This record gives sequence, structure tokens and C-alpha cells, in this order.
Amino acid sequence: MVKKFSLSFIVIVFCLLNTINSFSQIDDEKYFEMNKAIETFGSVFKSLHSNYVDELNSGDLVKTAIDAMLAKLDPYTNFYPESEMEEVKLQYLGQYGGIGALIHYKNGIVYISEPYEGLPAYKAGVKAGDAILSIDGESAKGKTSNQVSEKLRGQAGTEIELELERDGKIIKKTFRREDIQLPNVPYFGMIDSVVGYIKLNEFTKEASKHVQEAFENLKRQNMQYLIFDLRGNGGGLLQEAVNIVNLFVDKGQVVVSTKAKTVEKNSVFKTTKKAIDTKIPIVVLIDGTSASASEIVSGSLQDFDRAVIMGQCSFGKGLVQNILPLIYNSQIKVTVSKYYIPSGRCIQAIDYSHRDKDGNANKIPDSLRTAFKTKGGRTVYDGLGIEPDITIAPEYASNIAIALISKFLCFDYATKFVKENPNIASAKDFEITDEIYNDFIEFLKDKDYNYTTTSEKILDDLIASAKKEKLGENTLKEIELIKTQIAEDKKEDLIKYKEDIKEILLSEIVVRYYNQKGRIEALLKHDNEVKEATKLLNNQEEYKKILGK
Repeated sequence: MVKKFSLSFIVIVFCLLNTINSFSQIDDEKYFEMNKAIETFGSVFKSLHSNYVDELNSGDLVKTAIDAMLAKLDPYTNFYPESEMEEVKLQYLGQYGGIGALIHYKNGIVYISEPYEGLPAYKAGVKAGDAILSIDGESAKGKTSNQVSEKLRGQAGTEIELELERDGKIIKKTFRREDIQLPNVPYFGMIDSVVGYIKLNEFTKEASKHVQEAFENLKRQNMQYLIFDLRGNGGGLLQEAVNIVNLFVDKGQVVVSTKAKTVEKNSVFKTTKKAIDTKIPIVVLIDGTSASASEIVSGSLQDFDRAVIMGQCSFGKGLVQNILPLIYNSQIKVTVSKYYIPSGRCIQAIDYSHRDKDGNANKIPDSLRTAFKTKGGRTVYDGLGIEPDITIAPEYASNIAIALISKFLCFDYATKFVKENPNIASAKDFEITDEIYNDFIEFLKDKDYNYTTTSEKILDDLIASAKKEKLGENTLKEIELIKTQIAEDKKEDLIKYKEDIKEILLSEIVVRYYNQKGRIEALLKHDNEVKEATKLLNNQEEYKKILGK
């Protein structure tokens, strides 16, 4: 016990003293306060280990203390012990050691959701819908998705044995893990004879290279206009964002500047090369989950009047993080600066430095937002992410669609469909016919996909309040009648939301035959925002009008 405490205490003190010593210009008062805080923490830590009734885990205590401290700052400043380094590698490099497959948990079993094309699980013949029974001889039954995921990951080159169940048969697969590089560009292609499309999932290493390769491929296919899709892209490496802007904006332009605590740590990022195309009309698609590097690209192209931005307001992350090494192979990701795009605006939407009395950080109020100008003189604002030039209302999933997805019933039907249909039409041509949809309805007859609507939840609360307030029976009966009517209406939801559910089925089925690329290609023809972007690009008069040209 004493030995364990001594090592932990030394580690803590060493880390904290190193932190203090790094502040060479700190004034005496601040130094005293920091030293006081460290000594207080050390005293509490020592007292706990000496006196607490149960044995304590030093590592867990320290991690909890650090996490609580960082929670007072912003959600992007995080501590990573050595055990979480694989997660850091995945987040920032898009790379990890594993089998290359998505998984999900259902009723005590973890299933393969999607083996990625060309990666170990796929090459070994693992299929979507396979139940994972054991990993390297250890049972996987009853384990969570996270627990199974940890077992599936490992050092590249190491062997892994999976025992799977498929169609009631036990299958054993033995293969080697690899360094899994997730694709930055999962799909690119032509929407019509002149409009090209590039989907960028994340800004990990070589993202700009992959976007350039996709662009040049599409140019060879006579692309005259480009849709650049950043929806769902949460960001990544800042330099990759700058490099992508440089594909469409010539050398020598400031893309982003960062302002840190001290002037000497400020940075300016400029385009450094000749652009590959400064003329092609571009529509950039964004949504509420487009963040960080996605906002640098979309915001910069907006500020340069180089593209029309379409969709919904972006997330609003104008903070920059650096990963700094600590002792014992741990790391800390620290917010080190704010970034400013070409017009001079910072698009950070939430002010973490000023919290309300409850400790909550809130969005910057409209009254404090500042107007800026694009290169061509259009007005844009800071403090709320990137606001689209053309706003398109988001489409929300129906309650029944959410229920079918969350209970994996569309997934399970796709497994059944593939078993009965060895081949289908191309991803671009395949559709969910009424015949297929009716078969799906038949499939659901003995399945539980019950769900509660928002209206039903409100009525349940109303009934509870009515009983508490001892309202009359007639009132309660009227509320119950409304609930009964809603329940009856829900029976028609499979018909009412038929088209939405068809899209979900299309996604689940096509990916089994044509992988992720096929899924994206199949769904594009149903994508309202892509349709609107295509329409705009084919109307160059309107496109130029929006950009003030």
C-alpha cells in the first residue's frame, strides 16, 4: 500500500512541478497560488491514502481529479492516460490497429454491423449480421460493444480468432489485425453530366491529398461544377483544412490566424501553392455537426466569395487544441488558441470563459455578435458558426423510423434480404420497390417496434398531474380517449412514413452488396440538399448573384 502511494504521489508532484517550471515569466503571486494549490492537492491525496477505510486506486483518483479540473474549462481540453492512446491515434490520425468493422449490441449479443471494404474482417469473409460468440477463445456473450471493441483492437500484425454465428451455423475465422486507416473521402462521383460530388468525412492525415485526387478524377469526367459535402464532418487537423482551401484559392492568402495567450504563440496559416482550380463554381454543404476544420474550409471559401455555402448553421467551434506529451506516456489535449478566418471573424458559438450561476456555458448573444465583410463586400457575422448563404431546413426522422433503427429491425431485415437475394441492381439503380416494402411490413408482424410519441409523453405527464390535483374522472377519460386515438393513428405510421423508411432500408441493403461507397451513391438520388445544390450550380446566373458577382 505504501509503495503504491509513494509512486503515485511522486508522479503527481513531478507533473505539477514541471508545469510550474514551464511558466518562466509567471509573476510571484501567481507562482505562490499555483504552488499552494499543488501542495494542498498533495496533502489531500496523502491523507486519503493514509486514512480512507478502503483501499484506493491511485490512477483512478488522479484521473478523476484531472478530469474534474478540466471540466471547468471547455469540453475539448482532455487528459489521456497511456491506456487511451489508441483512441487518440484513431481521433487524430484516423488510424488504429484492428479488424476494420463496425459493431453493435442487441439483446446480450454483439453483431458485426459493417466490415469495411478491403480490410481484415472483410477479406476474411466476415459479414454484416454475424454474431460474435468469442474472441481468441474468450466468450463475448453478455459483453458490451465497448468491451468487445477493446478485444478486437490490438497491435497490427497480431493474430485474432473469431467464433461467429451466421444463419444458425458456427463459423471460425482466423486472420491478422492491420493498421486501419479510415477513408477521408469515402465517395466521389458525378451527380449528372457536369456536376461532381466529393464527400469528406474527416480531416485526418492526407485528407487534402485525397480530396485533390478525387477532384482531378472528376475533372477527367468533364466536371464543370462541384458539390463539396462537409455534413457530419467534425473536423480534425488544421493544416489539412488550410491545404484544402489552397486547392481552390491561390498562393499567399491568409486562410486562418490563431491568437493564443501570448503573442509569440500566435500563428498565421497561408496558402502556399498555386491552386488547382480557382474558377470552378462550388457549393459546400454543411450542417449542425460540421465543426472545426470543416468550418475553416467552409468559412474561408465563404469569406473569399469562392463558394456558396448551403445547408444549416455549423457547430461553431473556433478553438484550437494541441496535444502535449506528459510523463508515463500520457498526453493532454489543451485549447491553446482561438482561430480567425479570412474576414477576421471567430466563429466560436459558446463562451466557456463566462458561465452562469449554475456553471453552464451559453451561446454568445446576438447583441454581442460583430459584422464582418467578405472579400466581395458581403456581410457575415462572428459568434455563431458558419451561417449558410442558402439555408435548407433539416429533415428529421419520424418516431417510427427512430424505433426501427434503434431496435435494428431494418438491419435484421437487410440480413434476411441478402440471404434470399444473392444479387441486386447497381447501387445507383437499386430501389426499394413496393413489393420489398410489403415484405418488410410482413417481417415486422411478430416484432416489437413499439415507441412513445412526444404527444403520448405529454399526455402521460398530464394524467399524472390530473391525478395529483384530483381532477374529475371525466377529465381523465377525455385524456385517455386522446391517447387511444394517437395509438390508432400510430398503426398507420408504416404507410404515412413509407418513403422515409424506404430510405433506411435502401441504406441497410445496398451497403451489404456495394459497401460504404455504394450506400452513399444510392442515397444521393434521395438527398434534398444535393438536389438543391445541383439545381443552383446549373443556374449560374443565380449562383453568381448570391456571391455578388
